[in-house]
Amino acid sequence: MAKVIFGNHSSVLVPQHERDSIRRFYCDVLGGRLMRSEPDRDFIRLGEDFFIAFLFGDVSDESEFLRSARSVWLEIKSDDVEAMRRRILDSGVRRLALPDPHLYFQAPGGQCMRLVGIDEDLSFYEGAGEGPDMAKIKQALGQLSA
Repeated sequence: MAKVIFGNHSSVLVPQHERDSIRRFYCDVLGGRLMRSEPDRDFIRLGEDFFIAFLFGDVSDESEFLRSARSVWLEIKSDDVEAMRRRILDSGVRRLALPDPHLYFQAPGGQCMRLVGIDEDLSFYEGAGEGPDMAKIKQALGQLSA
């Protein structure tokens, strides 16, 4: 069977008016670096090797939390989770209340993320070990989309 892995590049289409808040959050709060800017897109590097392109266009504003079963959540890692947690929350992003020990939030532009530690044991999310109560998580997700 052919081998498949996730790459280190991502892109998302967002409303033009979100440009400043996206730059502030991804660069000032998360420490990313604006690699290139064009009238209709920004290229930001996070960490050593992850790149995200924000494509600005005439699209609906998803600043309110809208989640379907098909949504993808991004995981970001920090070597100082508590300091990063404070910076993220102080930036004014929407915190998502899930019964899980991690911080879940919605970044400017609508992307949903989970903050974890770089060296944290995440074996539960790989199908091993004990983890959060899934019934409670499903219930919380239902309340968020209501």
